[in-house]
Amino acid sequence: MSNHNENHNNPSKPVTEKPVGNAAGFVKYFKQDIISGFLVFLIALPLCLGISLACGYPAIAGIFTAVVGAILTTFISNSELTIKGPAAGLIVIAIGCVESFGGDGAVGGFTDGDMTAYKLALAVGVGAAVLQILFGLFRGGILGEFFPLAAVHGMLAAIGVIIMVKQLPIALGVQGKGEPLEMIKEIPHYFATMNPEIALVGGVGLAIMFLWPVLQKSIVFLKSIPSPLVVLLVTVPMGMYFDLLHTHGYEFNGQQYEVGETFLVQMPDRVLGMFDYLTFPDFSAYSPEHLGNSLTWVAMFFIIGSLESILSAKAVDVLDPWKRKTNFNRDTVAVGVGNLVSSFVGGLPMISEIVRSKANIDNGARTRFADLWHGVFLLLCVALIPTVLHRIPLAALASMLIYTGFRLTHPSEFMHTYRIGREQLVIFLATLIGVLATDLLMGIGIGIAVKVVIHLINGVPVSSLFKPYLDIISKDDETVLVHARKSAVFSNWILFRRKLVQVGIDDRRNVVLDMSDTNLVDHSVMEKLHELESDFGDVGLNLEIIGLDDHENLSAHQYAARRRSMEKLRRITIIVPTEVSESVCQAIIDLGATGYTLSECLGVGRHQIYEANGSLPVQSAMIKIETIVPKLLGEAIFDFCRKQIAPHHPNSICTEQIDVLKKEAFVPRETTLA
Repeated sequence: MSNHNENHNNPSKPVTEKPVGNAAGFVKYFKQDIISGFLVFLIALPLCLGISLACGYPAIAGIFTAVVGAILTTFISNSELTIKGPAAGLIVIAIGCVESFGGDGAVGGFTDGDMTAYKLALAVGVGAAVLQILFGLFRGGILGEFFPLAAVHGMLAAIGVIIMVKQLPIALGVQGKGEPLEMIKEIPHYFATMNPEIALVGGVGLAIMFLWPVLQKSIVFLKSIPSPLVVLLVTVPMGMYFDLLHTHGYEFNGQQYEVGETFLVQMPDRVLGMFDYLTFPDFSAYSPEHLGNSLTWVAMFFIIGSLESILSAKAVDVLDPWKRKTNFNRDTVAVGVGNLVSSFVGGLPMISEIVRSKANIDNGARTRFADLWHGVFLLLCVALIPTVLHRIPLAALASMLIYTGFRLTHPSEFMHTYRIGREQLVIFLATLIGVLATDLLMGIGIGIAVKVVIHLINGVPVSSLFKPYLDIISKDDETVLVHARKSAVFSNWILFRRKLVQVGIDDRRNVVLDMSDTNLVDHSVMEKLHELESDFGDVGLNLEIIGLDDHENLSAHQYAARRRSMEKLRRITIIVPTEVSESVCQAIIDLGATGYTLSECLGVGRHQIYEANGSLPVQSAMIKIETIVPKLLGEAIFDFCRKQIAPHHPNSICTEQIDVLKKEAFVPRETTLA
């Protein structure tokens, strides 16, 4: 264990032991986990408060979520390094749910109407949590394998835009609500009417969030100090200087403005006052009056929350220096249980959160108990020093979320998507615009529909959109050869992957996957095949992908979609004596050839030339048989000729690759190879 610090910072060095989150691991890695848990707590505290307020919930609800997630999921999930808690990606759903019940959260103060909407939203959270638990129990964790990557990134970019436009008015100290596109139009008005003191707090916080990472690159000792903590250390004194605890007016540039306690985080006013904020769901959300609306938001929380959580857990597995693998079904159950308890005490939905999980890894965490410790520190903080937290300006939290939103929709996301392929950028933009114009589910549905249309244009048969065509060509004790036909795309990937895992990992065999007969292999599948190669390697097996040499890359990116530019087949030419021509024709038909041509010819071989001693050799009557077949069938015909014809009869056998206009005429309806 003496070299684990080096291994953590330099994963290329050999790792000799995988830390395990059990009782022995709790003791053995106590120091590393509690230090990382404390550092993650410093990042999580302001983000939990800010995300909760942005969701239309009381600020303390975010702390409830993180505490419940840290304590419960640690003992249910096997994901060692993920941090469970509220996430920016669910802000859009949560505030949309609250607003659909007539609330607007902290905007203008938390009123009775806001409390009613909050309780109804908690009941929606209960429904979504139950679905998550059932989904995990019935092995639905494979959901994360379905959605096309460009559509997922487009959805996250749209969430980033919505977070920024929703938080901008709070950072400027003005009122602002409505649909995202409407609020974008109002941005000039927000700046024209901003409250100068509040805007200064928000502006300073935003400047710190953007500049701190730059300073950390050049000043080494700053790397261990998270930017959200710096924002609090600077803006809390600013709020005290502006006396935000007391309502009063001030004049600036000839205009009157008012500030007061409404611009601060609402928190308990005494030690252990957090228990006064425990809130029970209002299940009238499922009454006939609200049922249709509630079920819509249950579906939103369930689908988007589960998807984000699974994708985050997958990303953390990639970053884990010890390459431990999360059981996504078990993790989904853990998140569902956490959400169920969180909703019953007044918390908002949680997921496996990628930013805090990445910080957890960077801070040297070893096991899942780092997540537990981060929750313990949050609990102690909100229980023992709530009056200190009350001094945090809302504008400071808004600045952190604006930065988070900017990172989700960073211009580099657009450039990265474009480099993968222009068609990926089209899907990305269609999803982004669809989400902004409608909602999350409709938006990602639009992105998926656009991708399907692009696939059809690129020659994907309708029959293979949801069904993979995989043939077992040959297998032995160590290796199985799998031949893929028609297409390998995001919508048939789940079944595609299941087949490869079944014949490979489950049966303990290496797999050679021949993709030469696919019309299209899309970007999602290219990237997921790379992940699957790692999964095979982790269990000591090999997945080899062949047959893509004849495909056209849609961009220079290593995981760009591959499209077969022409239909490439094999023309087999067989020249044999007349008396065996019928048996050869029958054999190639039995093997699967869909047709052939015959022509009579005269020919001589080298033995006849040698025997003629310089004279013109005697010519023999021969039959030339030509057939056009797929590559694998051509190899089978070659194998037949080598074993059955060549040892017994004069012959000439050759092959060449050709382009054909319509491949279907030359492909057997059903493979006859075994």
